[in-house]
Amino acid sequence: MNKETNRHDIEIFINKEKYNVSVRASTHLADTIRDHCSLTGTHLGCEHGVCGACTVLVDNSPVRGCLYLAVQADGKTVETVEGIAENGELSDIQKSFWENHGLQCGFCTPGFLILTKWLLDNFNKITEETIKDVLSSNICRCTGYQNIIKSVKQVAEERGQWSE
Repeated sequence: MNKETNRHDIEIFINKEKYNVSVRASTHLADTIRDHCSLTGTHLGCEHGVCGACTVLVDNSPVRGCLYLAVQADGKTVETVEGIAENGELSDIQKSFWENHGLQCGFCTPGFLILTKWLLDNFNKITEETIKDVLSSNICRCTGYQNIIKSVKQVAEERGQWSE
């Protein structure tokens, strides 16, 4: 810690790129990602950890970026919604959300996409109950959730992970 400025120099790896930033101990990861790393896909909604719009992966675990401190991410790997695309093209997850109208206003979408990626990367067999359980931590005010569930199911089917 730099005692003169009351800041901490940290190194985080976001979407496979290294970022060296100086933050206050109280700075949240979502603010660091947006304000210091210029990655604005992670949205801040309630800023109380309730809505899930700020969900990112830290060392492959979903966390609320509005509650997780940036200093906690020092030396860790972070994945944001910007990291889901593949070679500049939409990933199968993003295409499915587009095709199935799993997004409307788009504000909650980054959190849902990150959770969907985590679900697909960590479960071999996925059921509708599993989807509902995992995604229940995030709030959407526009879609009614059915098209979000349909989007995730489509990708699980395409990847051979769907189980009824």
